[in-house]
Amino acid sequence: MFGFTWAQDAPGKADGERPPWILPTLTVQGQETANVRPVTTYESPISNLDFDPRVDMQSRNMAEAQGDVSIRGGTFENSGVQVGSATLLDPQTGHYATELPIAPEMLGEPRVYTGAENALRGFNSSVGTVGYSWSKMTQGGSATVGGGDHDLNFQRLHNALVGQVGDSADWSWGVEIESSRSESDGTIAFGDHDFDRTTGRIQLVGPNSQTDFFAGYQEKFFGLPGMYTANVSNHETEDLQTRLLYLNHLQKYKENSNWELSLFHRRHTDHFVLRRESPTDYLADHETEVNALAFTGRHVINDRLSINHSTQFTADEIVTSALWGGTKIRGYDQGNFTSRDYIKVTLLPEYRREIDDRKSIVFKAGASMDDTNRDSSKVSPIAEISWLKSDGPGSEQRTYLSYAQTTQVLGYGAIGGSEGGGLFRSNHDLPRSTSQNFEIGHKIKREKWSLDGAIFYRRDKDLADWTFENDANGTHDHRDANPVDIDTFGIEFIASRQWSQFETIASYARLNKNEDYKDSAVDGSFYALNFPEHRVTLGLIWNPSDLFEIRMDNEWRQQREQRKIRTGPDQSTYSHLAASYYPSQIDDLEIFIAFDKPWDEDFQDIPGTPGRSDQFSLGATYSW
Repeated sequence: MFGFTWAQDAPGKADGERPPWILPTLTVQGQETANVRPVTTYESPISNLDFDPRVDMQSRNMAEAQGDVSIRGGTFENSGVQVGSATLLDPQTGHYATELPIAPEMLGEPRVYTGAENALRGFNSSVGTVGYSWSKMTQGGSATVGGGDHDLNFQRLHNALVGQVGDSADWSWGVEIESSRSESDGTIAFGDHDFDRTTGRIQLVGPNSQTDFFAGYQEKFFGLPGMYTANVSNHETEDLQTRLLYLNHLQKYKENSNWELSLFHRRHTDHFVLRRESPTDYLADHETEVNALAFTGRHVINDRLSINHSTQFTADEIVTSALWGGTKIRGYDQGNFTSRDYIKVTLLPEYRREIDDRKSIVFKAGASMDDTNRDSSKVSPIAEISWLKSDGPGSEQRTYLSYAQTTQVLGYGAIGGSEGGGLFRSNHDLPRSTSQNFEIGHKIKREKWSLDGAIFYRRDKDLADWTFENDANGTHDHRDANPVDIDTFGIEFIASRQWSQFETIASYARLNKNEDYKDSAVDGSFYALNFPEHRVTLGLIWNPSDLFEIRMDNEWRQQREQRKIRTGPDQSTYSHLAASYYPSQIDDLEIFIAFDKPWDEDFQDIPGTPGRSDQFSLGATYSW
């Protein structure tokens, strides 16, 4: 589904503010895709991240069903998702890190943190983090209905009310609710889905603060042949329930100083069935609970010296039917290794030296400390030097050189299960992984265009990967968690340009990996070696008049060859087309059509697992 609604000034909207249903424009480090809503279901925070230049969404069925975030050639487990100042950890495998039962209107545009920025802000995510802020409420709402082929139908309702606190002109309150549902037979056989989400938020905004209390629930059923086993004869299904309670407070003080406090409770339940025709052949039930407290900010001491800081404490627990087998893991009885406490503390002092009124140099040097009650601690250095130049209002340049080390401990699925049997075999000796990132980059921002480029080299030591070994018949009936050392070299460029009726953003990325599994029996990789060696994205927005708008996202990639497991092409061309009509006879009504994957190819996002086919949808959104 794609939905964009143009409207006249909405009640309660401050001058210069966009109503929440107005999609943002294409900019580097802002909205980096033309579309933000999918064709196949209701919109979620991760919708269309698969076209973001720095993010590779490796999805099963569709990204909103089960989407693995891969940043700069990383894996789903070493890429994190953050809301406010806290990273929402998925302690089971990392596959469910993107389960965010949050309405997109409640969040800002996603930002991708890499290198030194990820070392400061990320938590147990060694390569990169997708970060979201809590948005400021705007009066208004919308209702959407629609459908499409493959018996797709979807409905959505969102509304927000805001007002002043008493007679104060500086304080305001807001209440926001949203409900969405979607169902379809799926674009391929046994690829059906049935989704529901209900969310609510209360907000208090002061002259220098914003406080949000959020509650959300999402239930999802979906299927796909060979979803996790890469065996298409297995008609696998997932049934997920995610509950999230979140309290967030953002406070600004002094000049350019701020702090943010986040507290959340997340409970996620997963019921997996290997064969829906015979569900008792193999099924697994998992329930994880995560509680976290995070505190981040920036304290300005004087014109030259500041301190960036970040702290997160997380406690998790898992109840499962599929992991424990009676052996010991690092001295713990396996049945007792069902909980873990984590802490990360980062201090990154910053020194700024002014060269003249337009140029300055910024030095950052600090470190992070990671620890858990199950692993030894690790201290990691962070350093960056950047040269800044202001070329006038809205125009600036930045050149930087950075080094950052990050670490990660593995989820229960990789370290806590049986080593000798089952579909997914753990490794009890997997150590804390370490990632070292060296990077140089240059950014140019102008009023109508921008350019962002970077060259990086990353060394991953003891990265956990899921691998396979072929038997005598050349097949594989299970996958194993194994450590691997990988050297990754990457180049990326992102450019955007705006005209009066046309906007575009384009990117190119090149990745090269050299891997060492230290085990000659490993025949292939499901994740660490599933990456594009070349990737090009192109997003376009065209507004020929006030009545029409056309949006298009495109991607071309050359995937690393994996002939022992991948079937079909190594190249892929993927597009998402959408058009909207705003009839002049009815204010605030949008009629839309959208088409996903018109060049219906057989490319597999996950090796051995079929991707989705083409989907057409149409509908209408009325906003107020």
